[in-house]
Amino acid sequence: MQDQQLATRTGSDDLNTVLAGIVGASHVRTDEAQRRLVSEDIWQPAAAVVALVVAPGSTEELRAVVAAVHRAGYAIAPRGAGMSYTSGYVPASDRTVSLDMSRMNRVLRVNREDMTVTVEAGTTWKALNEALAPQGLRTPFWGPMSGLSSTIGGGLSQLNAMFGAGHYGTSSESVVALTVVAADGSVIRTGARGPDGDTPHYRHFGPDLTGLFCGDCGTLGIKAEITMRLMTMPAFEDHASFSFPSGEALLQALAEIARRGIAAETCAFDPGLTTVRMKRASLTADVKTLGAVVAKEKSLGKGLLAAAKIAVGGRNFIAPTDYPLHVICEGRSKAAVEHDMAEARRVAAQFSGSEIENSIAKIIRAMPFPALNSMLGPTGEAWVPVHGVVSLSNAPAIFAEIQALFQAHKTEMDAQEISTGYLFTTMATNAIIIEPVFFWPTGWRPVHESAVEPAHLARLTQRPENPAATALVTELRKAVVAIFAHYGSGHFQIGRTYPYRESRDAVSTALLDAVKQVMDPDGAFNPGVLGFPIQDRA
Repeated sequence: MQDQQLATRTGSDDLNTVLAGIVGASHVRTDEAQRRLVSEDIWQPAAAVVALVVAPGSTEELRAVVAAVHRAGYAIAPRGAGMSYTSGYVPASDRTVSLDMSRMNRVLRVNREDMTVTVEAGTTWKALNEALAPQGLRTPFWGPMSGLSSTIGGGLSQLNAMFGAGHYGTSSESVVALTVVAADGSVIRTGARGPDGDTPHYRHFGPDLTGLFCGDCGTLGIKAEITMRLMTMPAFEDHASFSFPSGEALLQALAEIARRGIAAETCAFDPGLTTVRMKRASLTADVKTLGAVVAKEKSLGKGLLAAAKIAVGGRNFIAPTDYPLHVICEGRSKAAVEHDMAEARRVAAQFSGSEIENSIAKIIRAMPFPALNSMLGPTGEAWVPVHGVVSLSNAPAIFAEIQALFQAHKTEMDAQEISTGYLFTTMATNAIIIEPVFFWPTGWRPVHESAVEPAHLARLTQRPENPAATALVTELRKAVVAIFAHYGSGHFQIGRTYPYRESRDAVSTALLDAVKQVMDPDGAFNPGVLGFPIQDRA
């Protein structure tokens, strides 16, 4: 029956009918508000607006939907939670169908015997962790801070940083196998998959086909199912925070912590972002936070003591000019964790770091997936990051160049009320992420309203559009990207923002084109992403 529904159609009304026959009429959206919402990301307002939004509920429905849309001559924009800030899923033309993956949100199999878990691509990181926790399991990389709504399929398409990354790297490094849909509806299954072909247990069976679809921003194939490695939840963890007198000292300490493999994760800020974080938190948020800290501890007494320290310490324990670093260590034994934490303290002292109250480090672990209120500035300003995955040795020089760039434009930035901050974190033993963020006074859009808590949004100030400030932020972002490119940095969620294709050698580009030709010969998947050309679909 579904094969009959894959007949070629050209109009959106006809395509609507076909898709409704596959997923049900209630799972095809044509209203303008929803179409506009999914056509913008955090950074990019909607220029083109998708024709339809369709939500498949299974791999079979996804296969049929993709084939139908492709035959009708429409582009396909797969969308997870919509957290992109690099135009990673915004449509290149109105003749585009947005794939809403939110119905494909099931944890399909938790296989403790083989230590794997298989999920549908629309599963959130929070849902995955909640499903695994009762069994004392987790994946090695276990989510970004946006994991409340960020999906695992989106995370593999864009790549992630944060929880577990200090030991295990980004999200793709915890993946065993993928089930991916090509433009014609064909299904590709990667990895060693057991005697029945459907119990993946090991990734590296010949050339790493799984890796081709990690970090592809959804332009090489549509992820349907994902199998990840499991590990036993570490039995012990500890937290420490340090304050450094300069960004250079902080980055040197981060690099040495990474080299020694000490931390499960690290999180550091500059004075600018520390100020924003202090302004943003409310008393209500503090109450929720203290409750989470109490619940996290293994006994009520320890929980109350930890919460009391945070409450008494307040938020003003970091000097306004310092760079705070928050370190989380974890392991199978208390002695091992104590050893790693002692090493972290020695490294911090080596680079002039002084230990401070570890409130934020505790909170990060107690509330790993907070509400997405940080998508806006502390009083409602627009927010957008830009980042680079840089080598340990080059991090201080890159930071210095970005700082010099901002200093050179300080007069213009001050006139437009543009402020900046930085987030830093380590990736395994060999990289640091430097993420400058911009805040400026312009109004928020529907994509923000869909993610920020309504009560929090009500406390903020909606501003008018500010084209002049936005234009300056645009130019500064481009200049920061150019600095990263000069140092040969890598990037997550490449989208249409970072120079990927032009940074590859000729043979690498030819190989990439060959994969695209097999998976998506007409360029239907996310046209323009990764530098692939945009084909006319009129």
